[in-house]
Amino acid sequence: MKLRSALLAATMLAIPFAANAQPVTGLYVGAGVGVNVTQQEQVKNIQFPALVPGGAGQSASGNLKGSAGFVGLASVGWGFGNGLRAEIEGNYRQNTLPGFTGFQSTAGRLAGGSSPQQEYGGMVNVLYDFNGLSPWIVPYVGAGVGGIWAAEKFHASNGFAFTSGATTIQPGALNFRANDTSASFAYQAILGAAIPILSMPGLAVTAEYRFMGTAGTREYSGLATFGAASTPAKVQLGSIYNHSFLVGLRYNFGVAPPPPPPPAAVPAQAPARSYLVFFDWDKATLTDRARQIIKEAADNSTHVQYTRIEVNGYTDTSGTPQYNMGLSIRRANAVKAELIKDGVPANAITTQGFGETHLLVPTGPGVREPQNRRVEIIIR
Repeated sequence: MKLRSALLAATMLAIPFAANAQPVTGLYVGAGVGVNVTQQEQVKNIQFPALVPGGAGQSASGNLKGSAGFVGLASVGWGFGNGLRAEIEGNYRQNTLPGFTGFQSTAGRLAGGSSPQQEYGGMVNVLYDFNGLSPWIVPYVGAGVGGIWAAEKFHASNGFAFTSGATTIQPGALNFRANDTSASFAYQAILGAAIPILSMPGLAVTAEYRFMGTAGTREYSGLATFGAASTPAKVQLGSIYNHSFLVGLRYNFGVAPPPPPPPAAVPAQAPARSYLVFFDWDKATLTDRARQIIKEAADNSTHVQYTRIEVNGYTDTSGTPQYNMGLSIRRANAVKAELIKDGVPANAITTQGFGETHLLVPTGPGVREPQNRRVEIIIR
């Protein structure tokens, strides 16, 4: 029983969120920022001709150390309403690779050196949202391909003295620098989750991990220097492997705000019920039939919700208007007295005489019309 109660409570708490966790439908935009961590990058080869007369050309290989840096991206896409999405992404990453490790070089161990690295490019991604797994968070996975331009400011120097030909080269005297950009094919895998914002339908907070790698060898042109001597040189770098952790926002233009709750139904006011009591000419006394109708009205008033009971008296056009006004009031009072006798509270009854006005059957003056000699009981 406790388990059932807990599940029911969790379901009720989740209802406000579930209404907002709708599948992405139509156009959406997104953006995110975070931390980009690079793995170490292979320096496949640094080579340049001899700078010292009689010396040999130099070469080196090893690894650039990884580092943590910045990542930012923006995307525009289309949701198909069934969990699938497709998007185009633009991205930017910036890291400073702090130094070298594991170098083998004819110029001795490379020292100093670093490489500020900027990556920017575009990707085409396909993603799938796992709607329905949770009412308040929607996990998703995706993959993408595209192109990346990596800009490097590469610097390395010899770490200790060595001899080239007849010349001794002191530590730090031989330098290689490159400031160049190279393009590569790129691919990525995406793992993320979206948390809808209740107050703004279509808007969601996102948290993501992205692994992005490049394929092939990147080649950068540079310059090797020794004293006043210099020569063109090249460096070949291997693949880049990025691990990006981002938080961001996504807005889906295809999500309509939830409809407002329907207005509370206003109970229909019960229609007024009326009864007609007829009188003999120039009389205000009740006939047996009149008493039956008044009794029916009194009984029915106990079965309905009413605010008041109106008793209105009328006459025909025979007699003077002044006389007829008094006669209509006497008729209304006679009906009121009978209603009270039948159990209707006196304070619930209002009486009024209209004389020869408001004729039920239009006639000229001085006409004895039975239908106009009446009292109307209205239960409101």
